[in-house]
Amino acid sequence: QVQLMESGGGLVQAGGSLRLSCAASGRIFTINTMSWYRQRPGKQRELVATMSSGSSPNYADSVKGRFTISGENAKNTVYLQMTSLKPEGTGIYYCNMNVKYNGDSAINRNIFWGQGTQVTVSS
Repeated sequence: QVQLMESGGGLVQAGGSLRLSCAASGRIFTINTMSWYRQRPGKQRELVATMSSGSSPNYADSVKGRFTISGENAKNTVYLQMTSLKPEGTGIYYCNMNVKYNGDSAINRNIFWGQGTQVTVSS
């Protein structure tokens, strides 16, 4: 059906930058919403940034001014540019897409998740 593959996580010092990528593959017609979530140690998964067709991106207050979400529709890819990273930003980052796709017997819409990529920010 549809698979999401993330890349770009790693270890970075506080104040540094990372760029995450997430590419969707499969029998995709359209992608309505692209988002990034994160799960920090001991905390619930939270929305970091989201973008929808025809709308301005939205960000969690904790990342406004430092993170930028962008998409490349032709490649079914979403990016998260992270700057001025802080140690409290350490966690697993997941991409999420609302996808309209060609199923086995019908056109379907569903939400898909990437496998997660670890981001570690050292102090």
